[in-house]
Amino acid sequence: MLAAMTLSARNVVFRAEIIISALFCILTGVLALKALPLCPAAAADAVRRSPGIVQGLVGRFLGPSPYVPFASLAGTTLCSFITLVFIYFFFEKTQAPEIFFITLFVLSLSFETMRLMTPLQKTWIIPSVYLLMAGRALLFGRFFGIISLFAAGVYAAGLEIQTQLNGTLIAAFIALVVSLGIPIDILAWDSSFSMVNGYFSLFRMVETGVLLITMASFFISAWSRGTPEYVSVGVGAFLMFAGRGILLSADTWISPIPGFLFLVAGIWLICTKLHKVYLWL
Repeated sequence: MLAAMTLSARNVVFRAEIIISALFCILTGVLALKALPLCPAAAADAVRRSPGIVQGLVGRFLGPSPYVPFASLAGTTLCSFITLVFIYFFFEKTQAPEIFFITLFVLSLSFETMRLMTPLQKTWIIPSVYLLMAGRALLFGRFFGIISLFAAGVYAAGLEIQTQLNGTLIAAFIALVVSLGIPIDILAWDSSFSMVNGYFSLFRMVETGVLLITMASFFISAWSRGTPEYVSVGVGAFLMFAGRGILLSADTWISPIPGFLFLVAGIWLICTKLHKVYLWL
C-alpha cells in the first residue's frame, strides 16, 4: 500500500487550489462588466424556473430576479477562494486527511463561473462547442464536489484509501465520465443560468443519497473512534451541502442569505471540529 500524502505535499496541493480559485475569481471579475447588462435578457429567455428549496417555499410570492444568479455565482466563487485560504493557514501544520477532500469540495464551487456563458451568449457569437464545454465543466465541478464530500466521509469512517491522491483521481474520473455522458441543451437554460441537462431528477436523488451516506459515515466515525466531534462534522457537511444547493439554484434575492449562512456555518463547523480532533496527533 502506498504511503499517505505528506503534509508538505498536501500543502502544495492546497496552494494550487488557491491559485485555481483565484483565477476563477479574476475571470468572474473580468467578465462581470460584460455579463451584468445582459442578465435581464438571459433571464427573460429562461425556459423554466430553477428548482430549489427556497423557490418551492416562496416561489409563488417572489419572482426570479435577473441579477441574483450573477450575485450567487460571484459570491460562491469568492467564498471558495477565501475559504481555501482560510483552510490553508488553519491546517498548515495539522494533518487531517478529511480536510483534503473538503478543500476539493470547496474548490468545485469556483466552477459556477461557467454559468456566465449563458448571458454572454446574448451578445457574443460563441461557438456551440465552447458553450457545450462550459456546460460540461459546470456539471463536472458539481459532481466532483459531491464525490469529494463523499470521499471525506469514507475516509473518516476508516475504509481504506491508498492515498489521498488516488482518491482525488478516482473522484475526478467519475465526475468526468458522468459529465461527458449527460445530454446538455446549450440553447435552453433555467432562471439560475444553468443550461438544461438530462437525468436531472435521477441525479438529484443520487446527490441526496450520497449526502445521507456521507453524514452516516461521519456519525459512524464518532461511534467507532469514540470521537464525538465527528457528529458535528456530519452536521456541518449537511449545512455545507444545503447552502451549496440553495446558491446553485438561487434566482430570488431571499435565496443567497440562507445559502451563504448555511455554507459558511457548515465550513466553519467542519474545520473547527476536525482541527480539534487532529490538533494533538
